[in-house]
Amino acid sequence: MRDGGRQPRRVVVTGLGVVTSIGIGVSEFLAGLREGRSGVKPITSFDTTGFGHANGCEVADFDPAAWLERVDPAELGRASQFSAAAARMAVADAGMALDELRGKRALVSVGTTDAESRDLDNLVADQLRDGPASWDPVVARRSTAGRLSSSVVRELELTDVEAVTIPTACAAGNYAIGYGFDAIRAGEVEVALCGGADAVCRKTFTGFYRLGTIAPEVCQPFEKDRKGILTGEGAGILVMESLESALARGARIYAEVLGYGLNCDANHPVAPDRDSLARCIELAHRSAGVKPEDVDFISAHGTGTKANDVTESGAIRQVFETPPPVVSIKSMLGHSMGAASALASAACALAIQEGFIPPTINHRETDPECGVDCVPNAARPASLDVVQNNALAFAGNNAVLILGRYRDHP
Repeated sequence: MRDGGRQPRRVVVTGLGVVTSIGIGVSEFLAGLREGRSGVKPITSFDTTGFGHANGCEVADFDPAAWLERVDPAELGRASQFSAAAARMAVADAGMALDELRGKRALVSVGTTDAESRDLDNLVADQLRDGPASWDPVVARRSTAGRLSSSVVRELELTDVEAVTIPTACAAGNYAIGYGFDAIRAGEVEVALCGGADAVCRKTFTGFYRLGTIAPEVCQPFEKDRKGILTGEGAGILVMESLESALARGARIYAEVLGYGLNCDANHPVAPDRDSLARCIELAHRSAGVKPEDVDFISAHGTGTKANDVTESGAIRQVFETPPPVVSIKSMLGHSMGAASALASAACALAIQEGFIPPTINHRETDPECGVDCVPNAARPASLDVVQNNALAFAGNNAVLILGRYRDHP
């Protein structure tokens, strides 16, 4: 594939911004991954009276005013606050001056499941109680999904920029990163800020609760006695740029984006499809130019539900003769919806740079139907060259991202 006679550009990750229930900022997130820290606590975002159990993975101690310098936090919903804060962190982590960033053609691509559903929950409650005239106009204005990406543009004062919000549910973070990969690779933009963001909301918690998939206490992916997901929140934004750009400015390179695969089987509204995910993994490997035996570990979607974990591990075994370690950081973070695969991508980049595989915590006995090495309870030192990040979503949206250690020669 060529653009104007030029070879496609190599794409690298040079900055990370993360807001999570186990730590805000790269150093705290990294420490949390290494320690196997748990973000589980009782949900406080909404009234949980009447639910038999209501644990979740909310972000504590997040003060948007400590991170946002230009945009008034009151003008943003919680997910947009996460997104804008993570973007500012990522640019700082990349060592890129804002004036330099503003001089580049840029892309902001943010994936989400719920957008500002937390605000929408409250607006609906106000309307049911007092009628639509009771709506707070500030809250109504900030509730649109496009704010997740446009808020990044406003906060960083970008002008030569494309801003998109990608709503492919729980695979949206990987979709957004893939979008940025293509844009840089083709020379359409010089820098891309890509990832995902979501905030805990009543609507999504209740939906999963009614499906019988909310765990009563903790999330236990691949565990024989697993009981379901815990809803979480946060944001992960990656600064991506061409290798040429990164080398020219002497940037630290976390990892190289080698390729990705997307497909949508549209087979069932909520149930994952093993064969479709296996095809998506194969597409990602072909895009990245790797073979199954090259992959050093897999960051699984790993929700902790009965259906997902058996289906996903079955798809992995379908592609891999001998699967590498298969972990789920949702055991620590919960399921942060549209932010999930973006945060997992950040974790994979850190794992490559720092030389370890994050653990799957809360683990006692692996389900024989899954039959994977989930790196139980404690991080494992490892030299990593190629890492795979799986993301699955309702309606059959699959997105698999491949990251690799940067080397002088591809």
